[in-house]
Amino acid sequence: MEIIKIIVLLLCSIASSVLGLAKAKQSHMHENAADFNNEASFPRFAEPIPNITVTISRDALLACVVDNLKGYKVAWVRVDTQTILSIHHNVITQNPRISLTYNDHRSWYLHIREVEESDRGWYMCQVNTDPMRSRKGYLQVVVPPAIVESLTSNDMVVREGTNVTLNCKAKGFPEPYVMWRREDGDEMAIGGESVNVVDGETLHITKVSRLHMAAYLCVASNGVPPSISKRVQLRVQFPPMLSIPNQLEGAYVGQDVVLECHTEAYPASINYWTTERGDMIISDTSRTGDKFETMSRNTGYTKYMSLKIRSVGPADFGSYRCVAKNSLGETDGLIKLDEIPAPTTILTTESLYNNRSKGRKANKKHDPMMVGDYGVEEWKENGPAIRHPPGAFHNGASSASSLPSVPLVVRMVSGSCCLLLLLLLSHLTLLLHTER
Repeated sequence: MEIIKIIVLLLCSIASSVLGLAKAKQSHMHENAADFNNEASFPRFAEPIPNITVTISRDALLACVVDNLKGYKVAWVRVDTQTILSIHHNVITQNPRISLTYNDHRSWYLHIREVEESDRGWYMCQVNTDPMRSRKGYLQVVVPPAIVESLTSNDMVVREGTNVTLNCKAKGFPEPYVMWRREDGDEMAIGGESVNVVDGETLHITKVSRLHMAAYLCVASNGVPPSISKRVQLRVQFPPMLSIPNQLEGAYVGQDVVLECHTEAYPASINYWTTERGDMIISDTSRTGDKFETMSRNTGYTKYMSLKIRSVGPADFGSYRCVAKNSLGETDGLIKLDEIPAPTTILTTESLYNNRSKGRKANKKHDPMMVGDYGVEEWKENGPAIRHPPGAFHNGASSASSLPSVPLVVRMVSGSCCLLLLLLLSHLTLLLHTER
């Protein structure tokens, strides 16, 4: 009997436990359903707040979109400073560049006008639920590069052979990349190598020479337009140097001759010509026909000088000196002008034709040996030049049995018919001579 009572009690206890678990589960299900219903009734963010990048001095716009806002309120907060910027329809901050707009109680826009670098950071959109709900986005403010004048080199004048350092400092966000190059695009001789670009804020030139004299550009860029550059003019001082293409010139009496001289100097040199006696030659370009005419042309640190002597006479032969002076020194060079024989004048067909025409008009006589208008040929054989008319032969050291020489150069004047006639007459003359 006692055993039966114990079994009944155990069954009742088990049934009670099962019933309790069932009630607890049902209660939990009711609580979850209530929580779900409560969550659906809360506001929710329709989309994340995007991170934005704005160039300094431009306007920025941050957007916060909230669904099912109901009676809750939206606020904008600056995260790093914990500054409340706006609550619902009201702007709280005293910053005059910040304003608020909204649309249909769903979209809330924070406007920042003419952004500054201090505006860079995280911004949070909050809804005053319990617990609070929020989203945040980052405002990146970028700054184009700018040259820091106080830390950047200006135009420089240095002596040849010294060491030179050009510095360029730039600021901006992100940190700018800085490089040096020549304005004319030529290569730079740096450290024994020829390069087009030198990276970095410093351009160091060891033992600078006149070949380094140029305008250099410091260029800074960071991906934010525009890039910026500064022009630095490097001038290298050195005493004059001189070169003469021809130290010995020849001219005949009556000829015009030009003497040339090239100089290099910085500062620019004073250049002039002197005679053998040391007298300075001064030409007046406003007057035509002067005996001497001087001319100079500058190209960078080089200068071209020339001295023109018109109608050279016996007194003009001798030495001429070109002189170059600047504040660092002086140099000169000597050019000797010697007399040469005048070239031999050769009678041309045209002049011969003109002379014969004049003779015909004056004498009105016809030369039976004149077969036409042609040039003459000049012969030289171990002696002075002898001119022979066409059809004649050379009666020199040749034997009597030798064939006569016939001129090979005939200048045709009257066309192919005249040429044929000339050839026939030439052969006829040869036959007559042979018969004799």
